Amino acid sequence: MEPKALKHNFELKLVNKDDVTQFNELLRYVFQVTSDDLQTFGWEEDEIKQAKLPVLEQADVIGWFDQQKLISQIAIYPFTVNIFGTEYAMGGVTGVGTYPEYAGLGLMNQLMVSALEKMRENQQYISYLYPYSIPFYRRKGWEIISDKMTFTVKDTQLPKTKQVLGMVERTECDDPLIFDIYNRFASQQHGSMIRNQLAWDEYWRWESDEMMAAVYRDTEGTPTGFLFYRLADEVFYLKEMVFLNEEARIGLWNFISAHFSMVTEVKGSTYTDEPLAFLLDDSEIKETISPYYMGRIVDVLPFLEKFPFKTLSKINGEWLFKVEDPLADWNRHTYRLTFCDGKITIALTDKEADSVINIPTLTTMFLGYKRPTYLQKIGRLQASPEHVQLLESIIPTDVPYYSDYF
Repeated sequence: MEPKALKHNFELKLVNKDDVTQFNELLRYVFQVTSDDLQTFGWEEDEIKQAKLPVLEQADVIGWFDQQKLISQIAIYPFTVNIFGTEYAMGGVTGVGTYPEYAGLGLMNQLMVSALEKMRENQQYISYLYPYSIPFYRRKGWEIISDKMTFTVKDTQLPKTKQVLGMVERTECDDPLIFDIYNRFASQQHGSMIRNQLAWDEYWRWESDEMMAAVYRDTEGTPTGFLFYRLADEVFYLKEMVFLNEEARIGLWNFISAHFSMVTEVKGSTYTDEPLAFLLDDSEIKETISPYYMGRIVDVLPFLEKFPFKTLSKINGEWLFKVEDPLADWNRHTYRLTFCDGKITIALTDKEADSVINIPTLTTMFLGYKRPTYLQKIGRLQASPEHVQLLESIIPTDVPYYSDYF
């Protein structure tokens, strides 16, 4: 059937820096960003437009145009993520929006197909996005891959100071030491962003100028942890804490607890599957867990060819699975995963599949957010007990950590 958009003579093309005003206007309309919002975060009227110029220069932005008017768009940021110790080019999807008078014409569906084609061309075999509607993006092939846990700790519940040999020093948020710590952290933390300059720019885009930083150094002077925070109205707001070992974690919490006389509570977020409460003497704190980012395998075959499977010499067998994908027709094949004496291979096959699995389920399983056994239990994975056990054996067990926002 002919796409409705074509009947209106709309044009699908790349958005460039000459279109930055229209790009910004569409973003502000769709996401309801007002002038008051911009001023709250320290932006002047023209600054947000100038800030988006690097995005249009570095990212792939695709849009529908009605004559010369930009009416619908999607942006793909060039990012890199760590997946079980292997770096993958990642297409970060953002800036998704359509003016309401153009809704119902199939514009966004075609934009997403074009975006996936562009990511495949760029060898970005995995995509992340922050969902404004989880059901909508699930229908397009994305699935939840990470959580965000927010917490509130009263001043009386702060952990008692524990002796550590190193010390904390306050510093600037753009201290090169912080970049070095984060790079070491991200290189060993599954799911995390390997932050380039664009990623750091997006990380800070909507933060106030009141944010501060502190770094923990061990006895040899080596930086092994940091945190970003701000103080306001007797509250210690913790944006993110990163540590490379337990000593750094304790040292940073000692620093937070040292604010006991200045604050009534600490509010913050963590991005792991480990509740903070268990680590505190007084565990009766308030914690709220919510889905955070969604992911999508863009191109199944090269993604799995690169995937760092756990190889066990005693495992032998194969799993034939058919992939269902609502947008990417290049993924709609039957695949054969072969396990033989510690070697794992992936290939297309004409044989009948043992299982049928959709792209969201395949994504969340191979990113470790949900295990094969659980997915089988809830009916998302149709596979024999033997195949489930094979998958449990070869997929690493870490849960994704993802603290960025774009």
